[in-house]
Amino acid sequence: MKLQDCIDFATKNPVCYLATTDGDQPHVRGWLFWHANETGFYFQTFQPKDVFKQIQKNPKVELCFTNNGDLKTVRTMRLTGKAEILNDLKLKERLLNDMPFLKPAGNGPQDPIYQIFRVAHGEAFFWTIADILKEKTLERVKF
Repeated sequence: MKLQDCIDFATKNPVCYLATTDGDQPHVRGWLFWHANETGFYFQTFQPKDVFKQIQKNPKVELCFTNNGDLKTVRTMRLTGKAEILNDLKLKERLLNDMPFLKPAGNGPQDPIYQIFRVAHGEAFFWTIADILKEKTLERVKF
């Protein structure tokens, strides 16, 4: 298994679940994956949101992507790592070009409401229903 397998799976299944913590309370919510390459997995949020504050305070996150199959075909990818908040105007320009539905939230890419984060270092693994009780032995991709 290679990093590209993980990138391809996330790209084909962009609706995922993001877990953060607020103190000792975990929070999981549906999330929209943006893109990935050899430098990491990229996402966006908005500055006023609690999730942004949670990532700032504790950057450890976990994401779960799934192909939404039935019990025989379901496949998930869990991705664990640290989120890095990126303040990059060119990335924000690309974000608003790729996801124009976000534009009404702010006043252009320079608006601090738009926040980009990536998970650049961590590990990922795939799981199917056949892997029940095998999670600790499944092959990991470190990135």
